Amino acid sequence: MNPIQMELGPVITALDGFELTDADRRRLCHPLVGGLTLFAGNYADRAQLIRLCADIHALRTPRLLIAVDHEGGRVQRFREGFTELPPMRLIGRLWDQDRECARAAARAAGLVLAAELRGCGVDISFTPVLDVDHGASSIIGDRAFHSEPAAVAELAGSLLDGMQDAGMAGVGKHFPGHGFIAADSHLELPVDERGMEAIRHCDLVPFRTLAPRLAGIMPAHVLYPAVDPRPAGFSPHWLQSVLRRELGFAGAIISDDLGMQGAAGAGGMEARACAALQAGCDLVLACMAESADVLLEALQFTMPAVGRRRLMAMFGAGALEKNRVRAAEAPLQQARSTLARAFA
Repeated sequence: MNPIQMELGPVITALDGFELTDADRRRLCHPLVGGLTLFAGNYADRAQLIRLCADIHALRTPRLLIAVDHEGGRVQRFREGFTELPPMRLIGRLWDQDRECARAAARAAGLVLAAELRGCGVDISFTPVLDVDHGASSIIGDRAFHSEPAAVAELAGSLLDGMQDAGMAGVGKHFPGHGFIAADSHLELPVDERGMEAIRHCDLVPFRTLAPRLAGIMPAHVLYPAVDPRPAGFSPHWLQSVLRRELGFAGAIISDDLGMQGAAGAGGMEARACAALQAGCDLVLACMAESADVLLEALQFTMPAVGRRRLMAMFGAGALEKNRVRAAEAPLQQARSTLARAFA
């Protein structure tokens, strides 16, 4: 079957299983869809993942973006057949002992992460985590590199170096910072009472430092009432005044999952998507197939050309040919050895 020629849209959706169903194909061929994100429930083994990604990429031209949350530690969707990546906090602890070793470990983690995913056909991982660890958030916790903003920026930059060595772009999250409050935005709307100056001089530092190098940034479903009455992902102030103008970010702004309870205050799925897109998001995540179908049936939106350009920049360096995969095997093995030595 020849792929359908169709422009990509702003919705990043999901699948229910290990292979495409007729319902999945209909959803993925909807003109509002621009890609999908995979989860552990979509993974059986590497061979299955390679087939699944090939089937997805064969559906449409331009092909759909395939993404995953694959950070390391407890947020690593694919386990069997993949290198076990450390939580980023361990790299931060290494930084406190030996900064050069920590930079090398972060770069090695980025290369392993990206090369193993791209070797299966996955285009991008929603990483690095740029949240500063304030010791309060259980949902961030050891996903954060460090409690010092400059250390977060330095180590995340090294992780990006490794990802880019393997041809993968990066997506920073969760703007402007999710690490200060204990509440989990999957379950409720967290409220961070700090003012703008406290956030600017701490949590924004990694985003400001790395904004020119990121293909995407994901805002937090967090409310900062001293700054704006809307959660960051629905706030023109945060997304346009701060992220675009103050930080100069030119890449894609990608909402966190609209199915999370932190987004519920915006209304139903259509209202949430409209609020995010109107605030300045280029792409919106609908990570449950059923809710994505509801959204796609209701949403009326024409994706602007700049949004499509930002989406296409997230594909990184393109598909890896077999000879390039073989050529990359030596640095990949070296990176695995670097990680093993650093955390032996």
